[in-house]
Amino acid sequence: MHVEQIYTGCLAQGAYYIESNGEVAIIDPLREVQPYIEKAQKNRAKIKYVFETHFHADFVSGHITLSKETGAPIVYGPNANPSFEAIIAKDGQEFKLGNVTIVALHTPGHTMESTTYLLKDENGEDYAIFSGDTLFLGDVGRPDLAQKAADMTQEQLAGILFESLRNKIMPLADDVIVYPAHGAGSACGKNMMKETVDTLGNQKKMNYALRADMSKEEFVEEVTEGLLPPPQYFPLNVKMNKEGYDDINKVLERGTRALSPEAFEAAANETGAIVLDVRNEKEFVKGHVPRSIFIGLNGSFAPWVGALIADVKQPILLITPEGKEEETVTRLSRVGFDNTLGYLEGGFEAWKKAAKEYDTLDSIPAKQLETILKEEKVPVFDVRKEGEYASEHVEDAKNTPLDFLNNYLAEFPKEEPFYIHCAGGYRSVIAASILKSRGIHNIIDVAGGFDDIKKTDIPKTNYVCPSTLK
Repeated sequence: MHVEQIYTGCLAQGAYYIESNGEVAIIDPLREVQPYIEKAQKNRAKIKYVFETHFHADFVSGHITLSKETGAPIVYGPNANPSFEAIIAKDGQEFKLGNVTIVALHTPGHTMESTTYLLKDENGEDYAIFSGDTLFLGDVGRPDLAQKAADMTQEQLAGILFESLRNKIMPLADDVIVYPAHGAGSACGKNMMKETVDTLGNQKKMNYALRADMSKEEFVEEVTEGLLPPPQYFPLNVKMNKEGYDDINKVLERGTRALSPEAFEAAANETGAIVLDVRNEKEFVKGHVPRSIFIGLNGSFAPWVGALIADVKQPILLITPEGKEEETVTRLSRVGFDNTLGYLEGGFEAWKKAAKEYDTLDSIPAKQLETILKEEKVPVFDVRKEGEYASEHVEDAKNTPLDFLNNYLAEFPKEEPFYIHCAGGYRSVIAASILKSRGIHNIIDVAGGFDDIKKTDIPKTNYVCPSTLK
């Protein structure tokens, strides 16, 4: 038996490859499925099943394409009703894979079809669970994503999740390995550990939601406390996972069309496409196409695209580093953004050589902000998350989290220069690009963000450990 976690950091997502005696199961595959196929071929094995733990909201799974390419059936748990052919497993149904067995344990609560897959080894002993979004390391799946579809409140779903955990997962042995669908950084939970694999026994000790003496009322209160609104693209990804989507090869063919500066400009004007610049933030600061949006590949690219662009059908034109065109289109497709129309051939340098108008972003080091603040009081905006801001921030700075920047547009000065920062410089440039695209140009970015601000004598609030914040 061979079990491999295939973890994608920018999505904080874990897919799984399980092989036994020449047969393979894939759990929660990514959109691009060729790596799974090639791995099986290299091992002279056949992909027998494609298991889905639930209808994912934060990414588009590769289940449909993988099933089409290999002939392996897609397996969902009870209550799933996809628009395509699939096996809808009964609770406790067993699936033989070589010399091992995979058992479907229906664990509703995150969603009503959520299912945990229990892997039994060659001796019939419980070996691991693939818990999807039911159980994370340090947390459990948020119970508010399926409430509209299920016609239930998040409190009712949380109560169902409590029963699933207590009746299906917690009775398993402590040495059972937990393989979750997500790790720290995913919007599907709020308190995940940085580790991506653990034992169930350790989770019973470390995970607040698995406390043995916890009442259902306490569980519901703690699991629903502090939930931020989910990103707007989540229901659109659920729809694609449930109803189907274009083949990834078609998306790549459409999205990797090379466009001259003239054709690129014409396409932007004719289609209303967003110009998405995915270079490094320092390059964007030095020069960029006017009204383009920056979301760099070097950060949590796909989730930020989903959160900030939101509409998966929005036409997109790309400015990428050389050789990163296909990677960019692929990573966009992982969160359902399939309507990429092409990229600027030759990148931003070609745009400048064509004598096209371009814009820059004013940016200063933290030390310079320190000097300015000693001389006068200027407006400072902090685009980090609420928890980061609450932990420690520049005195008198306003918190305008990037996730919800559109809610704060009225707070930014229209003429007076203002300063904007995040933790390290990535998110503030995203925010600045959005503001500039809305006609707000009196922005000055603080390079290096709060990481560099902490090294200065700029007045800051007293530090509070984030784990103590409610």
